[in-house]
Amino acid sequence: MSNPISEEFRIIAKKWVEADAAANMLEESKSAVLAKMISAQGDMPVNRAETRVKSSDDWSDYIKSMVDAREKASMLKVQLEYIRMRFSEWQSFEANRRAEMKL
Repeated sequence: MSNPISEEFRIIAKKWVEADAAANMLEESKSAVLAKMISAQGDMPVNRAETRVKSSDDWSDYIKSMVDAREKASMLKVQLEYIRMRFSEWQSFEANRRAEMKL
């Protein structure tokens, strides 16, 4: 027997909250990570250090991980919407069935 719709929703919602928190953490830390990477460049003008950092593989990897985390959270959000739609369809079906039984 499959889980009730409410349980499916709870499971996906918990995963979404965790994924959204992870994505938010990466997004909110972006400027701090950039600042640390710039300061690690040593004694050079900030604009030059920033250019060097932003063209590095490490920065590209950070941005990719940030985008991947947001994509994962977005996919889980879509799954939640699908469960909501399924529940709504079920409610409509049941209401129609009850109305037909009264006829």
